[in-house]
Amino acid sequence: MSYLQEYQKSLASPEAFWREKARALAWYQAPETILAKDQYGIDRWFVDAEMNSCYMAVDVHIEQGYGDQIALHYDSPVTGTKQSFSYTQLRDDVARCAGALVALGVGRGDRVIIYMPMIPQAVIAMLACARIGAIHSVVFGGFSAAELAIRIDDAQPSVILTASCGIEIDKIIAYKPMLDEAIRVARHKPKHCLVYQRSIAPAELVAQRDIDWQAALDDAIPADCVAVKATDPLYILYTSGTTGKPKGVVRDNGGHAVAMHYSMRAVYNMQRGDVFWAASDVGWVVGHSYIVYAPLIAGVTSILYEGKPVRTPDAGAFWRVIEEYQVNAIFAAPTAFRAIKKSDPESALLNPYNLSSLRTVFMAGERLDPPTYHWIKNLLGLPVIDHWWQTETGWAICANLMGIESKPVKAGSATLPVPGFDVHILDQNGDQVASNEQGSVAIKLPLPPGCLTTIWGDVERFKQSYLSVFPGYYVSGDGGYKDEEGYVFIMGRTDDVINVAGHRLSTGEMEEVIAAHSAVAECAVVGIQCELKGQQPVALVILKDGQTMSHGKIELELVAKVREKIGAVACLKTVKIVQQLPKTRSGKILRKLIRQIADGENYLLPSTIDDPTSIGIITQAFQR
Repeated sequence: MSYLQEYQKSLASPEAFWREKARALAWYQAPETILAKDQYGIDRWFVDAEMNSCYMAVDVHIEQGYGDQIALHYDSPVTGTKQSFSYTQLRDDVARCAGALVALGVGRGDRVIIYMPMIPQAVIAMLACARIGAIHSVVFGGFSAAELAIRIDDAQPSVILTASCGIEIDKIIAYKPMLDEAIRVARHKPKHCLVYQRSIAPAELVAQRDIDWQAALDDAIPADCVAVKATDPLYILYTSGTTGKPKGVVRDNGGHAVAMHYSMRAVYNMQRGDVFWAASDVGWVVGHSYIVYAPLIAGVTSILYEGKPVRTPDAGAFWRVIEEYQVNAIFAAPTAFRAIKKSDPESALLNPYNLSSLRTVFMAGERLDPPTYHWIKNLLGLPVIDHWWQTETGWAICANLMGIESKPVKAGSATLPVPGFDVHILDQNGDQVASNEQGSVAIKLPLPPGCLTTIWGDVERFKQSYLSVFPGYYVSGDGGYKDEEGYVFIMGRTDDVINVAGHRLSTGEMEEVIAAHSAVAECAVVGIQCELKGQQPVALVILKDGQTMSHGKIELELVAKVREKIGAVACLKTVKIVQQLPKTRSGKILRKLIRQIADGENYLLPSTIDDPTSIGIITQAFQR
């Protein structure tokens, strides 16, 4: 079936389309009612089905004779540790962890917070919760005590699973003191904490509350999979909220499993036994979807990497992992490849490695700017696929479907809507705009399986945040346009469109021009307050290592280039060369925070910030 046939069928007959995709999975009770409204008027998929996500991800492969296949490779350059788990080994460890949770009184519908680094125990913990019908909420290891306390109070977990520490490039982060402080501050008090002791920095355990992970698993009776409804929550994942209170995105079991299985085949062209590497973290949605659930449900070998693209030990780290594990597809944020380009501009560290196993490079998490696209495309000579999705959707909204029909790539575009996603570009009145005209990117309801079903404990907030702006549509919060062939171009968050003397301009377009300069490794353009023109763009630029051109010459060339490509209306006159940009741990540049610093506004330090020292760098840049 061609892309167009697949896509049109998904919109014209969504129930028949998703019934067919659901047949590929091993249900306890297969769905008969494919789509229905719940008591809040929210669309729900597979409402009468029963299943278990852990069974679909692990046990079924063993039953089908694939128990010896590698499910997970763990590679930790920060500790020098490597470990591989067959599906049978993973099942056994997960069953024991599930048994330990049952012994602590955890059951179906109970919440469990997982506060762990990128170690196998984090994956085991997630699957163990799914195995017994508990709802897991992974909090990125190293989040502050205050932010962890907020999530404890919102999710109200009965148990927290943690590790004694996390390990960064040049430091050890003790998790246990932050967890202890979070529990002290939180109104809700979990009954128990299961603590995995890492030998590099063991933690002191609190009597009565804390339990040693290994001892608990050694004593546990392995637990079998528990049948749950397809509409039961699988996990809660917190994302930032405009009010400052994070939103607990809820993912269900059934729709999620169908979407994950379908996407591995359709989007990523992965088949059983292939090796897939999502170079992310289980604290983010990419880690949930494409380190854990999707690869395992599809019978694909996944890689769990506790390291960075650079400095663990060098900018050849990604190439080493690809060769060593014969990776067939890698999925990473553009910022990871920009870091490699900055550290190794001549790509000398690629030379020792054989990447013949690699078929495709996928990028998401932020806009893939054309200069980065062309750099990695020319470097590797492979398809480089930009795709766009969100924490809320859990999988790609727009992509080049490598498992159905590969389309010509257009740099700067996430290609075409994925089957099930009816993508529209709307103006402020909710009307469709013409081709190549920018507007708000919205998705006509119903959303396909796998997307969020509510905000934990607050369905009205869910409706207000996503469904109220354009009735009948999910509003993405991103701006962009479709060209005459229907290709979707995401230009950034709608609040990254700036107004210069009445002209609405996309900062993404300016960043595209600036990033094309030979000396530039990475950049961000923000609009700051201007008495005369309302807003004025300012570019913050990180240079490639080893470049020798003077800063003054670079700044003049960048201003001239933006004027040439976009026009004088862009009014870019200020370029600030900096050593670092504030980013989240997943690599997104915190443009709103940069604007607040530039405009002298009060701001809250985001819980997701990777390196708080970047705040001082940006503050000094705007004081110059």
